[in-house]
Formats: sequence, structure tokens, C-alpha cells
Amino acid sequence: MNRRDFLKATSALGSAFLPLSSLFAAVEGQPRPIGSREPFDYAWLKGLARNLSQQGYQSPVADLPQQLQGLTWDEYQSITFRPEHALWADEERSRFRVQLFHLGLYFKKPVRIYEIVDGKAQELAYHPAMFDYGQSGISGQALPKDLGFAGFRIHHHDDWKRDIAAFLGASYFRAVDKSLQYGMSARGLAIDTAMGRPEEFPDFTRFWLERPQADSEVVNVYALLDSPSITGAYRFAITNSDGVTMDVDAALYPRKAIERLGIAPLTSMYMVGENDQEASWDWRPEIHDSDGLSMHTGDGEWLWRPLTNPRNLRFNAYSDDSPFGFGLIQRDRNFDHYQDDGAFYDRRPSVWIEPKAEWGPGSIQLVEIPTLDETFDNIVAFWNPAAPVEPDSEMLFGYRIYWRGLPPAEPELAHCVATRTGLGGVVGQRREYFSWRFVVDFKGGPFPFDEDENVTVQPVISHSSGRIEIVSARPLDSIQGYRARFDVVPPDDSTEPINLRLYLKAGDRPLTETWIYQWTPPPASERELHNPGHL
Repeated sequence: MNRRDFLKATSALGSAFLPLSSLFAAVEGQPRPIGSREPFDYAWLKGLARNLSQQGYQSPVADLPQQLQGLTWDEYQSITFRPEHALWADEERSRFRVQLFHLGLYFKKPVRIYEIVDGKAQELAYHPAMFDYGQSGISGQALPKDLGFAGFRIHHHDDWKRDIAAFLGASYFRAVDKSLQYGMSARGLAIDTAMGRPEEFPDFTRFWLERPQADSEVVNVYALLDSPSITGAYRFAITNSDGVTMDVDAALYPRKAIERLGIAPLTSMYMVGENDQEASWDWRPEIHDSDGLSMHTGDGEWLWRPLTNPRNLRFNAYSDDSPFGFGLIQRDRNFDHYQDDGAFYDRRPSVWIEPKAEWGPGSIQLVEIPTLDETFDNIVAFWNPAAPVEPDSEMLFGYRIYWRGLPPAEPELAHCVATRTGLGGVVGQRREYFSWRFVVDFKGGPFPFDEDENVTVQPVISHSSGRIEIVSARPLDSIQGYRARFDVVPPDDSTEPINLRLYLKAGDRPLTETWIYQWTPPPASERELHNPGHL
């Protein structure tokens, strides 16, 4: 599925949901409530997920009417909800409303939606009167009365016209920062990502939406996850203050052993940036939803890994024990660096994952996939527990997801604000061999130094192969920080990735977070383009 279409579907569609009072009003042809009101709590949902894991997997029904499967994008987008029918719109003191997405186009698996009131849940029924079918060419009356829904989105009283979170497609969901800008996505779970075989995408098959108390700034959403390999029970406590925060509890019940399990997976896009300028055909200098992976390790170290658009799929695992947090961050928030007045990449929210308890040993894993098109997500990051995932077990994870312009947790040391790369060597001097330059800028923390301080700043660089030369660290007044610069000379003809690590220090005192990078030298044929005869 095209990523940009997915983003449009969750932000541009004007779908809404009938309140219970309207849903069951005396309208000709309107369905009755489905089933009775049944007691509901999170313990019951965990029991349901556990019991389901003991049964064989059954894929959600996806036999949609042909007229819904054959929609064009514009036709699907023209199906809108009537805002007056939003769930809880009749609750005068409710600070949240919920609207539903229509099935069709890419969204073919129906999900069941329930409302929880006073500890009891009742399924909500589809009816075409909820929708305005616009220019889609569809007659709602011709659709099945039990069609179901594709997902939902949440609105907040600060601006009823714009949604703050959306759950749509597989186990994907997104939210906004205080600018109400959408960007990257999160998922309930990732299974066997970048394993050299088809990835498994679990589905949220049922949602329970709990009617908030009057004036409450928290809305609770519960979800049942299902896939061939695992089931899960999820609870989301969602608030909207300086951006959306989701307090997540997940109980997982594997049906079978899973080789690579991804907890709290984040999905983003990185095509062009300061360190990766391959898309010379595009007029914009930078194109990305996130520019780096930030990690606060269990031993307190802050790591910054700039993202890349690699030539080949790239996978990295950063071992850790009970990290304090990690996230895909959009640190560069300067419009001039993007020049995109439509997608507004400078406003894309960063997303930070904060475990609520110790997760034990494992690794933060990063997948980077080549892309020539900004409409496809090519970046995935998640936590992979070291403990084997075995069937008939229970795995519990709790974490908070912060959707912010910048994350709520950042290093007290200076942090990396730019990574640039290009041909190495000394300007004006004949190059006798190939080298590649890295220029890394840091700001914040102890920078700038007081005028009376006598401080010698030194770069500390480690590398997995090749050699390092032309090393320097000097003040950069334009950012009130420091710039580190060095060249890497790769082994002859080697195209094996080289791992780099850098931080700045004064004496024994670290001044910056640790910058880490993986660089793949070009093949010998491309290095020849930079030999002395061509310069």
C-alpha cells in the first residue's frame, strides 16, 4: 500500500460516527444494536486474547462488495461522515469525539467497534446514513447492512474539525503534536521485519471505546490484536496536552515461536537529508519525516544515529538492558531546510517511547530500506527482547508514546544538530586516494563556553575498519556550538559497512551525546570518479 495514500486516508477523510442516541433513533432501515451490553474490563480482554491464542488463526473477513474494492483514491476520499453524528457529540461536557472510517479501497478488513459505558460494552452497528458518499458513485442503500468499519479517529475539544489520533489499517495508528500535524506512524506490533521473508502484519480486529467522564482529558481505547503467530490485548489511555500522549499496556500471547518480535514499533520515512543527497532530481533540499534515531540507554548514555536512505536494505541492532527510551526524531525544524509548503516536513512530530518498567536485555533495532519515493515508509525502529518468544506464554509490556515536536526527554549534554558528508581530502591539493568526509555539528549543553574558560575540546572517534585522518574540532559561532570533522579512508576495494562513533570531550569530561553512524563505501568503479585525474 502506498504510504502517502495511507497518510491521506487518516487525515483527509471527513468520516464521523453516529452517537448512540442517533444510531438507534427511529430512522427507517436503521439497524438495531448488535447483541446485549456485556461487562468489560482489561482483565476480561486479556482473557479473551489468551483463549484466542489457543485456537487456530482465522483471517478477518475481507469479502467486500466490488464497488468498494474498485474505488479510485479520489472516489474513496469523497466518502465523508456527517460531523453531527460523531460518537459523544451529544455529550455536552465530553472533551472527545470519535469518527469512523468507511471500508474500501486499501482498507478491506472490517473491524468491530464497541462503546463502553459504566463498565459494560455494546457493539455499534454500521448504517449508510452515517456517511455522505459524495462523488464516489456508491449508493449507501445498496451496501450490506452489516458492512462494518475500517477504523476510527479521535477529535479533541480544542478543535473539533481536526483529529488528534487515528487507528486505521492492520495495527497502525498515528497522532499529532500541538501543531496538529500528522507525520510518522506507530504500530501495535512488528513480526519478522527485515528477515528476508514476507513480514507478518498483525491486525487490530476489535476496538472498545470507553465513554469519557464529563470534563475528563483522558479517553481510553482497548484493542484486540490477532495474527497467525500471536494475539494481544492493548489498552491506550490517550491525552492531548502539548501534543498527544498514549499510555500503553500490551499483553501478548504467542501462538508459535517468533524469531524477531518488535515491541513499540515506529514507522517513518527518510529520503533526502544533509547527509544523504542522492535525489538530485528533486528541487527540495531535504525530504523526511524523521532525521534520526535517539536512544537513552539503560546505563545512561545518549546515542544519536542519523538516518540514511541506503543503497541496499540495512539492519542494525543496538544491544541494551532496560533502556530509558528511544524514538524517531525530527530534530531539524527549520522550514528553509525543506522548502516544502505542502507537506511541511519541518512540522512533523517526533515520537518517543518511554518504558514504564524495566524491559530487561534486548536491543533497539533499526531497519532502513532504499526508496526513490517519499510516499513509502522506509524506516522502522522497535525494541526486540532477548528472551525467546515461545508459544503458550504471556508477555507484558507497558510504555508511553509521546507525539511531540521534540521529545520530552533530551540529553543534558550537547546534541547533534546536523550531519554532512562528502568527498574528503584537502581543498587545492591533489588527491592520491579516495576518502569520505564527515562533518558533525553539536549545540547545547556546555556550549558556548564562558569567555574566561580555558577549555580544549577533543573529538573521540572509533571506527570498525579503514583509517581516520584530518581530524578537527572547533567552535561554530553560527549555532553557538562545535563542529567535528574527519575523513574516513576505507580499505582498498572493500564495500563492507564501516561503523563510526564520535563524541567530544574536555579532559575526561564528555561534552556531547554520542554520534553513531554506519557508512558503506562505494564500489571501486565509483571511487574512480573521484581519482586525481578527475579533479
